[in-house]
Amino acid sequence: MKKIRVAIIGQGRSGRGIHSVYLKTDARFKIMAVVDFMEERRRRAAEEYACDAYADYHDLFKRRDLDLIVNATYSHMHAPVSLEILKAGYNVLCEKPLAAKVKQVDQLIAAAKKSGNVFAIFQQSRFAPYFVQVQKVIQSGVLGRIVQISIAFNGFSRRWDWQTMQSRNGGNLANTGPHPLDQALQLFGNGIPKITCFMDHTDNSFGDAEDYVKLIMSGRGHPTIDLEISSCCAYPCFVYNVYGTRGGMKGTTASMEWKFFKLGEAPKQKLIKEPLCTPDRMPAYPQENLTWHTGSWPVADTKSKKAGYSAATAATQNLTETFYSMLYKTLTRGTPLKITPEQVRRQIAVIEECRRQNPQIYKRA
Repeated sequence: MKKIRVAIIGQGRSGRGIHSVYLKTDARFKIMAVVDFMEERRRRAAEEYACDAYADYHDLFKRRDLDLIVNATYSHMHAPVSLEILKAGYNVLCEKPLAAKVKQVDQLIAAAKKSGNVFAIFQQSRFAPYFVQVQKVIQSGVLGRIVQISIAFNGFSRRWDWQTMQSRNGGNLANTGPHPLDQALQLFGNGIPKITCFMDHTDNSFGDAEDYVKLIMSGRGHPTIDLEISSCCAYPCFVYNVYGTRGGMKGTTASMEWKFFKLGEAPKQKLIKEPLCTPDRMPAYPQENLTWHTGSWPVADTKSKKAGYSAATAATQNLTETFYSMLYKTLTRGTPLKITPEQVRRQIAVIEECRRQNPQIYKRA
């Protein structure tokens, strides 16, 4: 079994809390080096992972024993640092958000093609079990034509960290948004949707980026998608609601249910232009009895429960494992990435347009 030798830039919430924590447990990978500007983080990582530690990521470029560099720097550094990594001749996995501008993504795609190196983006929520189930039901056709999909990733929080700052590519759409937005674009289908976006910056955010987003995506031949990402929702909800012409689906990240009727079982109807009446000639509404078929999807995560993880940690670990298994096949067998830079480019185009439409917050977007 080939072992992938990894360096991780950043030992913060993602670099340490997601990538390092996972990679130290996967026998297919070996952490060779970490980078962080904080001395205590470097010391701790060197001890925990038995690896080298640097204050400057440029020191990694002196090494030829690395198969992959994970870019978990500040959000505003994702694009420029990834570009340096590709130009230095290394495979790179970049954390989300990938960039602030489409032109940055185009530079990265061009650099990856020129170097021939793997360029991956850590959009692990594409593999979330609830989202896989939503896709499965929609693709089965039982719900008919999909008219609208409402997605809410809402909660209540006050924040005062660097991810609330525009200068560091913060805000709800860049922080939380890449997860539901990636899913939403997959459900929208090919092409660039028409964007209508409302943003707000409330007193709960101590930076200058938005903490409320209402995003509507539409297009002829596509479902309308209503996406909310709010930090001002006192009743937290991570929900999906799918509207179809023959049924619907609703649920959370933990469980889903759906119902639908079959055309062949439905009473035959025709348009009646005259007023509808009951048998005794009283005014009436159209009424019929449809036979509803139902389905449900409960989460049964016995593997994580046996390992003693909390629900949140289990979900993160499972998605990270799925993503890295996909990436391992790409690095060792040349298997195409399931999440491509071109797909993420479309996401960045949507984010850029949302900011352009909200000049009261993003004055120079």
